[in-house]
Amino acid sequence: MLNLLKNNFGLKVLAVGLALAAWGYFHLAAAPGTLARFDQTLVVPIVVTGLKPGYQARYDDKTATVVVESPRNGPGPKPEQVQAVLDVSDLADPGKHAVAVKLNAPDIVVKSLAPASVYVTLDRIEDRTVRVSLDYVGDRRGIVIDSAQLDPTTTTIRGPSSVLSRVAGVRVQIEIPAKPKLLDEMVGPIPIDARGTAIDEIQVSPNLVRARVKFIPATTSRTK
Repeated sequence: MLNLLKNNFGLKVLAVGLALAAWGYFHLAAAPGTLARFDQTLVVPIVVTGLKPGYQARYDDKTATVVVESPRNGPGPKPEQVQAVLDVSDLADPGKHAVAVKLNAPDIVVKSLAPASVYVTLDRIEDRTVRVSLDYVGDRRGIVIDSAQLDPTTTTIRGPSSVLSRVAGVRVQIEIPAKPKLLDEMVGPIPIDARGTAIDEIQVSPNLVRARVKFIPATTSRTK
């Protein structure tokens, strides 16, 4: 028996090695569900759908992280093949709502999603007509305003109702010159809150008004 084992021993070892390699290939590498796939992470934008006319949706989480199954050999899924959607079509009331993130990823195996839900604030879009006021900045010593005129004198502001409620007025800012001057220029009106701070997210129409201001020496004329 020992002589039989020793006879062509090298060839026998080689044959056993080839057999093991073939077994490993067909049972592991060639099996589509074992080692042929791996996890791939995609970052995709979160979008809103089903928003009713006259409403605005605001949310802080702008992207979703999606882990998908991808083939080890060949191209994997691309971010544009996956859509992360917030469906607000069933929401009727303004305010803050927790909305589940839904994935549209046909023919892609999704293993995880984060975040699973996002807080969405729904707000009505409203309009308001507001009178425009002049706000003078700078050193008034030696200079007074003889006359001032705005055209138009009112403007329409538009935005989410929760933001619009903070608007205390709309102003145009005019810098007082160092010497007498007749100012005639187009100036952008700015919505402000009760503290005089500019408010974003507000559209102003028209976005420019004509300001005509006559500055004269304080010692020669009176202020009107």
